[in-house]
Amino acid sequence: MPDPIDVEGSGEGVLAAEKAFVLAMGGYSIELSGASLVTHERALAPRFNYVAVDSVGPERQAAFFERALDHYFQRALRPRILLRTPAASHLDEGFRRFGFRRSMDPVALMASASPAGGARRSGPFTVEALPPSEIGRILPFWGGPAERDELARAFDVLAFHPNPSESFVPLVARGDGTDVSSAILYSDGRVTGLHMATPAPGEDGMEAAIALADHARLNAAATDRLPVGTLSGDRRLVTRLGQIGYRPIGERSEYVLPRDVELDLPRPGPATPPRWRPPRAPAD
Repeated sequence: MPDPIDVEGSGEGVLAAEKAFVLAMGGYSIELSGASLVTHERALAPRFNYVAVDSVGPERQAAFFERALDHYFQRALRPRILLRTPAASHLDEGFRRFGFRRSMDPVALMASASPAGGARRSGPFTVEALPPSEIGRILPFWGGPAERDELARAFDVLAFHPNPSESFVPLVARGDGTDVSSAILYSDGRVTGLHMATPAPGEDGMEAAIALADHARLNAAATDRLPVGTLSGDRRLVTRLGQIGYRPIGERSEYVLPRDVELDLPRPGPATPPRWRPPRAPAD
């Protein structure tokens, strides 16, 4: 049976795991010809709002840009863009024209070795899998104050009311008695993804991220789950993941909107009456 994380050696399964996680969090996906618009209107970070582009030809790029970017900009969302590498020149030029900038490093699509195995690595951080009652401990790592209530509701649903095929394991890395980083191991029954909060700067942040990834890899092996997929645009983290049993199976070019690029949203027009009303029964 093919590895669902490594579809045709392209890493499409890693992207499928990423999308499954956003949908489980209360987001949704709109499928266009050649691209997926993954959206969460209440979790504003680009990790929850992105365009995964498969293939859009030059003759269809105008309609694609209008449909895709209008979808996010009308919601005041700043998506990131993931393009197959090497990025097609017409798409690269188009996204740059709209203010996007290409990240220095590509996003690596990684999978744990199959079968996953090996001893747990030693390090300065320990990893805890949290019970549902302690979900609040991961919230500071996943969003700002404006998003925290929405994230708390989403995590609560996943922890206490999972679908029959779902598995949701919140993780924290601890050092010196303090929570220093977080990750979530989520499976929809088809693919399993490791979703890591942004590592804290410095070597301690890197070590905490590696401890979380190592725990997830061994947890998947112990419970006979499918190989774990994860993605990262941090070159140092990708290198370190390779040292503990993850392998790169694909990559994407990433485009983001810089913080100093403002969204020029059109003013809303005057309210108009509804164009259709349901028929009413005749008055007695």
